[in-house]
Amino acid sequence: MFLLNVIGKGAEPALFRSLDNGPAKILSPGHAFDMPVAESEALAEARSRTEGLELDINLVRAGRRRKKLLLADMDSTIINVECLDELADMAGLKPQIAAITERAMRGELEFEAALRERVGMLKDLKLDALEKTYLERLRLNPGAKSLIATMRANGAHTMLVSGGFGYFTRRVAEAAGFHVERGNTLLDDGEKLTGKVGTPILGRAAKLEALEEAVARLGIDFAESLAVGDGANDLAMIQKAGLGVAYHAKPVVAAAAGASINYNDLTALLYLQGYSDNEIVLID
Repeated sequence: MFLLNVIGKGAEPALFRSLDNGPAKILSPGHAFDMPVAESEALAEARSRTEGLELDINLVRAGRRRKKLLLADMDSTIINVECLDELADMAGLKPQIAAITERAMRGELEFEAALRERVGMLKDLKLDALEKTYLERLRLNPGAKSLIATMRANGAHTMLVSGGFGYFTRRVAEAAGFHVERGNTLLDDGEKLTGKVGTPILGRAAKLEALEEAVARLGIDFAESLAVGDGANDLAMIQKAGLGVAYHAKPVVAAAAGASINYNDLTALLYLQGYSDNEIVLID
C-alpha cells in the first residue's frame, strides 16, 4: 500500500479528496499527515493540486517505515553552510571556491578533483581559520538534534558521512548526537594548511560503501536504511537506501531521490517515517 505523506503549514487531508483510499492519519495537526492512496500516480496529481503551496508531498510505502540506520551528509544538510566555502571566505577566495563547490554539488564536476582544486587554493591558510569558521559560521540546521535523538531513542544507528573535513565532522557529530562520523582530512604543517587533502578521499563511492558496510554490520536490509543529502556526491547512497531523501537539494539530486524535502526542516524526515508529534524528542 502507498501512503501520501504531506508536510507543511496548512497540510490538510481535505486538499486531496478523491485521491484517498482510506482515512488519513494525522501526524502533526495542521502540519503533517499520511493518507492511503490506491496508486503511485496519485503523487503527481497531489503535487499539481497544491502548486504554489509550500508543502512537501511524497509517496512512501506503508511497511517498514521506521528506519534502523541513518546516513546523513553534513554541509548544507545537517549544518547551514559549506565549510570549505566558509574557509575560503577567511582566505578572501569565497567567490572563486564557492563557484566550484556549486558546480560539483550539481554534478557538473567530478567531486574528488574539485575537492583537490579547492583545497589547493587554501594553501598557507593559518589553522586558526578552522576554529574561527566553526565558531562563527557553523550552525546546526533546525530539527537536526530532534531527528537524531528521536531515531536513537527508537534504536536506530546514526552516521554523519561527509565529503567535508574531519575537523568539522567530529564537532558537528558530537553537537547533533550522531553515533559516528566520517570525513576527509585537511593536511597541515602544524601552523597552516599545505593545500593537500588526505587519501583516500571520501566522496560518492565512499558514502555508498559506508552505507553498505553499516547495513552488513547491523544485519539489516537496505530497506531499513535512510540516507539524506543535498549534493551530487550523495546520490549513490540516496539511491541505494530504503528511503533516500533529497534535502533542500540540487535539481539533479531531487530528480533521482525517492523523496524530497524542499520547505521543511529536518524533523520532516521523522514524519516521512510515520512518527507523530508525541513521539518526537524535541530539542532546541
